[in-house]
Amino acid sequence: MEPPLWQRLVAPLMYLLPWSDAIPLGFGPDGLFLQYPVLRPLVLPALPLMQLERSIPFGLGGLLLFFVLFLAVVRNPNVPYFLRFNALQALLTDIALIVLSIGFRLLLQPIAAGSLLLGTLSSAVVVAVLAILLFSLVECLRGREPDLPGISQAVRMQLY
Repeated sequence: MEPPLWQRLVAPLMYLLPWSDAIPLGFGPDGLFLQYPVLRPLVLPALPLMQLERSIPFGLGGLLLFFVLFLAVVRNPNVPYFLRFNALQALLTDIALIVLSIGFRLLLQPIAAGSLLLGTLSSAVVVAVLAILLFSLVECLRGREPDLPGISQAVRMQLY
């Protein structure tokens, strides 16, 4: 059964959460957005979400948004399955991205600050998250669940 149009339009918005967390990696030293200014308009869809996250003091905006999505959407049986699936998949992608960015900050930045290695890895993460965003956008608009290897299986196990 194909999800209604409103679900197909709302579901891709969930993937703006990992995109908003990937954008700072692209503005680091030798970042993708600094090397290719033509890509900067890709930041615009995530700006309202980034402003919302930063408007809450003590850096708790992202954590609050995570709990709102998790408790109000993912764990709510009244929300359609298609939206719950995409919300949880976006949250798991965001968790993986946060772990990667913390690893970059703690492990690689002291060793390779300003090096080509750190810039290349950061740009690769930004491109990967952008690919996930675009793939999920297309699949959601077509009314199909975006099947991200590893993540989709974990989401299905959590939702059933």
